[in-house]
Amino acid sequence: MDIATSKLQSTWDARGIAFAVTVIALAAIPWFTGSVFHFHIAIMICLGAMAAAGLGTIAWVGQLSLAHGAFVGIGAYSCVLMVMRLGVPFVVGLPLAALVTGAIAYVIGTPLLRLRGVYFVLITFALNELFRLVMLEFPSVSGGSSGIAGIPKISLFGLVLREQQSVYVFTLAMLALVMALLWSIRRGPLGRRFAAVEENLELAEASGIPTARTQNTAFVIGSAIAGFTGAIMAHYIGFISPESFGFQLSVSYVIILVTGGRLALAGPLVGAIFLTPLPEFLRSAQEYQHIIYGVVLIVVLRFLPEGLAGLPERFAGKGRERS
Repeated sequence: MDIATSKLQSTWDARGIAFAVTVIALAAIPWFTGSVFHFHIAIMICLGAMAAAGLGTIAWVGQLSLAHGAFVGIGAYSCVLMVMRLGVPFVVGLPLAALVTGAIAYVIGTPLLRLRGVYFVLITFALNELFRLVMLEFPSVSGGSSGIAGIPKISLFGLVLREQQSVYVFTLAMLALVMALLWSIRRGPLGRRFAAVEENLELAEASGIPTARTQNTAFVIGSAIAGFTGAIMAHYIGFISPESFGFQLSVSYVIILVTGGRLALAGPLVGAIFLTPLPEFLRSAQEYQHIIYGVVLIVVLRFLPEGLAGLPERFAGKGRERS
């Protein structure tokens, strides 16, 4: 456990600097251009980074979930239905959507996390497809294949965020909130348990760490963040359908996480900055998007196993060797 903890702590200086620089750059670029399109891209980067950060929390205990898109969908539908059918304000529906998603994740995760490795991956893939199919079968709830349109814009205590700039500020603030939460968790006792479980599950169990409960805690936190992201996404885009939260969405979050860096706090944001704009800039070559994603993933796994966020640490290490 000491080895895992020291490994975790040793990455913070270089990656912390990289994270700060990345956040500042993300925040500044759209304001310099003033383009509505660039604000939209920045908003989608924030949403992608938030969802991938939740997935990273699950990966932090050695599990890879392919049901993340479903949990984003649960949060989206929960918030939209509360706002549109129950008249709940968005500022209340947003945290409630995260709580609902977390509660469902707890119920599912308790038996699910007894599986490990490829078995867990396969069952989460099946869960993602099950969510999509179930929602299609209940059009009175989900809108069926037609989805739900006309979703109200994000509203904060009566102030409707109609402009892209204001939505961007809000999503950036929510991303900062999520990152601050994860930073505090990973630096605390719970984070040390996460690191120990990821490093060596059997050793952590022998050391007295409740590994099943620790993994389920990570699963609940990561899924709640996914639901939180889905609620914001639904009210920003204004439309959701069961097809919006299919397997492809889950895979995109995995690619963002792996590209940015699975064990780095800055990893989801770096991966989102690198990958989120690609679909927008490759609209004329949509048939090649998946090929490009695949090539990026192969290159990162082969040459950058710690992701793009691990580059500062690698360069810092080479600098120390030369000195």
